[in-house]
Amino acid sequence: MDKNKVTYESIDHYISTFPADIQEILESIRRVIREAAPEANEKIGYQMPTYWQQGNVVHFAAFKNHIGFYPAPSGISEFEQELAPYITGKGTIQFPLGKPIPYDLITKIVKFRVGENIAKAKRKSSKKK
Repeated sequence: MDKNKVTYESIDHYISTFPADIQEILESIRRVIREAAPEANEKIGYQMPTYWQQGNVVHFAAFKNHIGFYPAPSGISEFEQELAPYITGKGTIQFPLGKPIPYDLITKIVKFRVGENIAKAKRKSSKKK
């Protein structure tokens, strides 16, 4: 195990480890997520800021040249056209640093993921009855 690897204790701790300009972006993303999913719990998951509401909603992380945003594959396929300008993978989106972060799109994705999790939880609940 790498003894030099940082283990983040909180989202505040995670954000504090970056330069001021990146901290500002990360705090803005955090605020947008909290407004879009006010009942979601914040935690560190996979060493990244994570939001959880009846399941994982999203993760995000800062890298050298981009902000990684992780809304699960469904969060990407649902917004495929709007995400066309960005590098995407199965469950990841890269928002390049130096270009405007699409906060409105992040809001839509987060609301979609919360709705998806709530619907999934309701389906599971109704099956148990």
